Amino acid sequence: MRKIIFLLLAVAYYSLSSAALDISYKLGMSKPNSHYFEVEMNVSGFTDTSMRVKMPVWAPGSYLVREFSKNINTVTATDEKGKTLEVKKISKNTWEINTTNAKSVNIRYDVYAFELSVRTSFLDDSHGYLNGTSVFMYVDGHQDVKGKLSITPYSTFKKISTSLKQEGNNVYSFTNYDELVDCPIEIGNQETFQFEAGGVNHTVAMYGEGNYDIPTLQKDMARIVEAETKAMGENPNKDYLFIIHNVTDPSGGLEHKSSTTLEVNRWTYQGDDYMGFLSLVAHEYFHLWNVKRLRPKALGPFNYDEENYTDLLWVMEGFTSYYDELFLRRAGYYNEDEYLNKIIGTINYVENQPGNQVQCVAHSSFDAWIKAYRPTENSSNTTISYYSKGQILAALLDLYIIQKFNAEKCIDDFMRRLYKDFYLKNDVGFTEAEFQATLEDFLGEDMDWFFTKYVYGTETPDYKKFFDYVGLTFYNSDDSVKPFLGVRASGSGRLIISGITAGSAAEEQGLSVNDEIIAINGYRVDQNDFDAFVKTLDPGDEFEVLISRDNVLKTYTLKMGGKSSKKYIFKPNFNDENRKRFDYWLRVDIAHH
Repeated sequence: MRKIIFLLLAVAYYSLSSAALDISYKLGMSKPNSHYFEVEMNVSGFTDTSMRVKMPVWAPGSYLVREFSKNINTVTATDEKGKTLEVKKISKNTWEINTTNAKSVNIRYDVYAFELSVRTSFLDDSHGYLNGTSVFMYVDGHQDVKGKLSITPYSTFKKISTSLKQEGNNVYSFTNYDELVDCPIEIGNQETFQFEAGGVNHTVAMYGEGNYDIPTLQKDMARIVEAETKAMGENPNKDYLFIIHNVTDPSGGLEHKSSTTLEVNRWTYQGDDYMGFLSLVAHEYFHLWNVKRLRPKALGPFNYDEENYTDLLWVMEGFTSYYDELFLRRAGYYNEDEYLNKIIGTINYVENQPGNQVQCVAHSSFDAWIKAYRPTENSSNTTISYYSKGQILAALLDLYIIQKFNAEKCIDDFMRRLYKDFYLKNDVGFTEAEFQATLEDFLGEDMDWFFTKYVYGTETPDYKKFFDYVGLTFYNSDDSVKPFLGVRASGSGRLIISGITAGSAAEEQGLSVNDEIIAINGYRVDQNDFDAFVKTLDPGDEFEVLISRDNVLKTYTLKMGGKSSKKYIFKPNFNDENRKRFDYWLRVDIAHH
């Protein structure tokens, strides 16, 4: 009993301590061409003799330790009287401040920001962009404290776009540190426009020129929002912000609870590229439900100090990848054939990837921190994408649910069940076991077979079984053995081997990554010559190749290998019953005009 009382008192003290704490930030950018944001962090109500402040090592949604503290040079601190306080760095991302007799602490540091991506921060004389985890420190143990952020834009910057609540002129509030860093900020002269959809006000902040048309975007983005809101039953936001960077080399998208950042090529707003843009919009927007609210237990509240491991990224990213294309179908942007081509294309990609037989999708998720964002020349042999494989598993589960409930329920119903049980009731994440248990309860059956074979195993799904129910015959249209050397080589001038397929003729007969291919059968070759020659060979044909390895010339006599690749296709085989199921699966909810 004494122990319980002590724990309750400790919790009460911690809550009071956090409640008494007051935190505010000031953000400046007086010299944008230096690429430094200037940060002031003021903390009052702190009663201990020392304080630790930390910089996160990663950005939620991007599963790689990025070591944001590398962009900070010096951290200084003063008390309320301006007296300098001792600051000591005690780990790669932690500073300890001597706060003896200090009633308030003012912490100052500059952050170098010159990496324009959806995961990082950037500043130059055209704009500033912030992801909070790469700019704002937090007081260790006090991430639950609310506070305010004051921004002083550079003199030529006239707009601030963020989903943080505005309290005054360039002053914003946050309820806790998670919210502060989950609201990216665009500062500059971006073009902004609005639209309403799903009962939510949406703002779009456009940085950079592009071939976009605002009325078209307003209509098309609204249609996607409507389709997603209909699927999930409600939209939890009152306002939502899209920050879009139009650049030359884009980095994709990153989700947030009430906003997203999309980085696309500036000429992406026409033709097939535009469908890719709308798919990205659908993907990142759906994350406001799936991962930001529906989430694994490991992903919120966050541990910003280290990796946050989960086996469930195949659900968070894979399901979202399935839905992003499905919503384009439901909104009328894809016809049936176009949508089926997307699905079969993903299946063919996954099933022809050697790593699909090596790494299960659960391990792909767990090892995202060390593999997904750090690919090597051997990655295709040993890994599989939890986006692509997860997308396939989501499709199979959708078809299984449709079959189970005779085309009266689909994967939407299961997602709404998860949303209700874990977010609406308690706003908590779920474990891998809880996810499976919820699916089993929803279906009314044991699903161990699915998880054992396809999630924690590498067994090839019985695709025919799943697709037959909706009138699609699934089969391999070409199982012939074709010549296959197993070399990926490229380069202008020097022809360098960049990858070797595991178990291929190239690997077994001695070729290696970084070898330079100089000649074949005594004749010098470039990229075109090499590609053309390989196509003339049959399995078993011999040829001589001259390579340079670490500037040492070597000659190999190789025998062309063979490979039976998979080329899966769908063939419609409709009758009255399965056509109804197919129509339910690929229904158009919102007609596109």
